[in-house]
Amino acid sequence: MLSPSHSNTTPNPALHDALLMNPSSQIQSPKPFVHCVAGRSHFSTNAAVEKSMKFRAESAVLGSLVVISFYKFADFGDYAEMRVPLKELCERLRVSGGIILSPEGINGSICGSREAVESVLGFIQSDSRFKGLRQIESPVTPEDEAIHHGHTSSSPVGAGEDAPFRWDHVRVKLKKEIVSLGMPSVSPMERVGKYVSPRDWNTLIGDPNTVVIDVRNAYETRIGKFKGAVDPHTTAFREFPTWVESELLRNGSDGRQSTVKLGVEKEIIESQPDAHGHKEPPRVAMYCTGGIRCEKASSFLLSKGFKEVYHLEGGILKYLEEIPKSESLWEGECFVFDKRVSVEHGLAPGTYKLCYGCKKPVTDDDMEAPEWEYGVCCPHCVSSKSEEEKERARARQRQFETWGVIGGPDKGRLVTQTMGDNCAGDMLLNGKV
Repeated sequence: MLSPSHSNTTPNPALHDALLMNPSSQIQSPKPFVHCVAGRSHFSTNAAVEKSMKFRAESAVLGSLVVISFYKFADFGDYAEMRVPLKELCERLRVSGGIILSPEGINGSICGSREAVESVLGFIQSDSRFKGLRQIESPVTPEDEAIHHGHTSSSPVGAGEDAPFRWDHVRVKLKKEIVSLGMPSVSPMERVGKYVSPRDWNTLIGDPNTVVIDVRNAYETRIGKFKGAVDPHTTAFREFPTWVESELLRNGSDGRQSTVKLGVEKEIIESQPDAHGHKEPPRVAMYCTGGIRCEKASSFLLSKGFKEVYHLEGGILKYLEEIPKSESLWEGECFVFDKRVSVEHGLAPGTYKLCYGCKKPVTDDDMEAPEWEYGVCCPHCVSSKSEEEKERARARQRQFETWGVIGGPDKGRLVTQTMGDNCAGDMLLNGKV
């Protein structure tokens, strides 16, 4: 039913014009060269070299890269039909990232040239159910663009084991939910909290009668949050309803739900009882990375009797993009689910690295600790991993160090060395030509 528009299947006109105007960029017939992998070598075909050189020529005219996160809740019963054409379009346009399709909508984060990414988003929004797709754009530094076009694994958008931003890889998954709360009855399409713009957010959370709740998980809140926000200390979003039931609400003596104080970190200011002695839940302002978790969380709170539920439009990322640091109430850095790991004000790259054992942020001090083992564990996860799990992680890390990708030489790209006129370090699709 769904297929990319014809315009998306035509050759890149910018590439075509550039090759015509610059004869030096035309693909020349390359000489054979030795392809070295893990101490072994064999002669690569001219076709393989030609393919590699052609991609470099294309990269030179693809333009600046952008990273765009997007989502929308919608009644999407035929969601599975979009998977193949969407994935094929991303691959053809060299757009990388991760996209989730489910009966309740779409959620994704993709990277590519602006023209290519806009083509993908245009295809998605050609389905009337996804008009008004919520989007957040993040910049990509010139250094990362250069690395990306060179296809190395050290860039936030380069090839590597921890997608979403491998240059040559896009995942389009089918799931039950685009964000997992585990409660199908909670539907943001039916009711949702009130959106608050970044410009109005400070006023709202500065009101002492507002309870500010961080809807993210503990490993995210550990590196940054809004001043005075309540941290539920959840390990997964599915735990949020349980926290609400056990900590945010309790049954009063009259059988009606009333609020409970949340320890020394933040005391909820309870509403005054009404004429019947009933207490209303407080005003709540919640936030998350990009806004999608708050859609479901606010819908859930409304179903529990909360009257005033607000959430930050565009999430932390939009706030950091629009609000100057001098006016900001944000403290620390914001964890993001890609190779950037964390971002600061202005969405500048943060200082945190990633533990590949638990996929959680670590500091330079964490990486100096005795519990740190690259690709295996860190001080935050070492005690929770069995020796069997650590051995599997070590085996996975050895694969990556040997082949440049998890799973062996037939997956992804490998660093190659050349002889003769070809320079060392060229990249080549191994076994894919």
